[in-house]
Amino acid sequence: MGNPFVHVELSSTDLTKAKPFYKSMFDWKLEDVEMGGGMTYTMIGVGDGTGGGMMKQMIPGAPSFWLPYVLVDDIAAATAKAKKLGAKVMKDVTEVMGMGSLSIITDPSGANLGLWQPKRK
Repeated sequence: MGNPFVHVELSSTDLTKAKPFYKSMFDWKLEDVEMGGGMTYTMIGVGDGTGGGMMKQMIPGAPSFWLPYVLVDDIAAATAKAKKLGAKVMKDVTEVMGMGSLSIITDPSGANLGLWQPKRK
């Protein structure tokens, strides 16, 4: 497997501004999905290419930012390997609504990256 980028996610401090901007700028199709607990996740359909999502920034005081996710075969092993190679694990392996699992790492240079393993069928 070549470990492609498979998802990009916007954590926004102001979704009421971000959603119409990106929808108009790129003609993206946006679909709100209720996540429970009063949280809504907006799926981004881009047509061809890698899609993504938008959500309210959950880190107090943090700015809006985009986070790319890379496909991995084994999320636990990839997260452990990243840590062994000097990355910090910002969010350990977490299941996402029965769709798969993610983790978020910060590489030794300080850049954040998401890892994604879809649920095995």
